[in-house]
Amino acid sequence: MQGKCGLFFTSYPGEAQIFQSGFQKLMVGLFVLALAAGPAVLDVHLTSIMNLIFIAVIGAVSLNLLTGVCGQISLGHGAFIGVGAYAAGQCTLHGVPFPLAILTAGLVTAMVGMVFGVPSLRLKGIYLAIATLAAQLVLEYVFLHGGELTGGSNGLLLDPPTIFGFAFDSEARMYYLLLFFAAASLLMVANVMRSKYGRAFVSIRDFYLSAEIVGVNLFRYKLVAFGLSSFLAGVAGGLWAHYTGYISAEQFNIGLSISYLAMIIIGGLGSVIGSVFGAVFITLLPELLNVISNVLGGYFPDITQYVVAMREGVFGLVLILFLIFEPEGLAHRWRLVKAYWKLYPFAH
Repeated sequence: MQGKCGLFFTSYPGEAQIFQSGFQKLMVGLFVLALAAGPAVLDVHLTSIMNLIFIAVIGAVSLNLLTGVCGQISLGHGAFIGVGAYAAGQCTLHGVPFPLAILTAGLVTAMVGMVFGVPSLRLKGIYLAIATLAAQLVLEYVFLHGGELTGGSNGLLLDPPTIFGFAFDSEARMYYLLLFFAAASLLMVANVMRSKYGRAFVSIRDFYLSAEIVGVNLFRYKLVAFGLSSFLAGVAGGLWAHYTGYISAEQFNIGLSISYLAMIIIGGLGSVIGSVFGAVFITLLPELLNVISNVLGGYFPDITQYVVAMREGVFGLVLILFLIFEPEGLAHRWRLVKAYWKLYPFAH
């Protein structure tokens, strides 16, 4: 129940609720209504940025489930997203309905992820990271030399997705489709974290020997973590493919994997809301640099080319600053803000 200062519970199910108070449910409802009104108040450019954020949220929360919750470091997440993109693309090119194509993309990527997750029983830490990096390089080679399956260096051209004859052929229409998948992915991961699988993942992350002693099957749960994470990565890849209408091997390189790793580090490892914060931050960072370059361009005409050249450096600098000054990510700062208002007007 909710007291006058803070939240107090009389049962474990009450404490395990995703939204623990009426105020939280109200705020989430208002936030959903604001999102639903997005295309009506945003122009085409801002709507396209929101669409990219929705796709990034799915990819980030899937990686956070594997790395942040289960503790299995992955440097091949970008390649797994590519597997989903090509799988969904081939399905729709062969006449498979879009919903089944997305489901197939997730299942195919889950199987590929579990194959590369097999070494996780023997490998840990940096060694597992190198193994997933090898998966990234292997899959990049397959994307580039896959012949008709991937289109090789030419890539694949796709039509906008269609569901029951309704074509999502505009930014506004894609907005609602991507919003639905992003919300469903967040709810899925939040519920997995509250289940026995989520508790097993956390025990493996914290100390795998203790988890094994109390009966957690390390190999099984690590494979499940790779499978669930890869499934959502495949969904993100399939949505990305149909949103852009074109997929090529260059889109799913090691840089994409590092970007998603940066999202969960900046947002907060092991946190669903942190995945959202990280996806928003990393997606908006290039836009912020563009705004800065346009503002300064009026005073310094040559500044634009320098800002473009510094983009990767700024990305690395931001990541280092977060590791130094906010190692627990933006989710930790959000928890502190909520804790302050939960106890307001008392200091502690």
